[in-house]
Amino acid sequence: MKGKWAAGIQPRNFCWIMQDRLAVCERPGGQSESHRRVRRTEEILWIRKQGFSRVVSLMPSTHNLHSYSEQKIAWSHWPLSDTEEYDHRLGTLFVELHSLLSRGEKLLVHRRGLSDEVCGLMAGYLLWMGMVPDESQVLVVVEKMTQRPIGSVGRRIVSAAAALPSPEVLLATTSAPDTEADPDTEADTASDAAPDTEEA
Repeated sequence: MKGKWAAGIQPRNFCWIMQDRLAVCERPGGQSESHRRVRRTEEILWIRKQGFSRVVSLMPSTHNLHSYSEQKIAWSHWPLSDTEEYDHRLGTLFVELHSLLSRGEKLLVHRRGLSDEVCGLMAGYLLWMGMVPDESQVLVVVEKMTQRPIGSVGRRIVSAAAALPSPEVLLATTSAPDTEADPDTEADTASDAAPDTEEA
């Protein structure tokens, strides 16, 4: 690649939740069933050039994970469903997110689109950590950051976050999920799921 393409292309709906530490976007390559492989490659190149150390996928499927491994970017897979009972998993996910950020990782979180699951998880984390003091305020803060309203699923995640024990309690008692891959490890787990539908 030469010229402006050498730096890659910023993924769509990219925005910072914690400046230079934690960001969100839609799935690199696009959220539709059919997306161009070249766009995905360019967006993952941009992610690497920006110094992100890890991509966190909230998608139910393993799509894109093999592409992050190919580009030597570490990834974590935390599949979230819009029908999930979030109170059963939320504490574990927040503990892992806190652990990754505490050790200096620069994280990019995505699902297929910049959905309620993504925005709700980010709002819930800010609330749980005490960065924003109450549910109504954190919803407004994250809606402004992402430039999109948070619907019922996202609000349900935030309500579940508000009911969690404090960070001190959870960090002392909760084990982080074992769903991550080092960039130097062969992690093409996407072969176990339906493949992406891509255009050449």
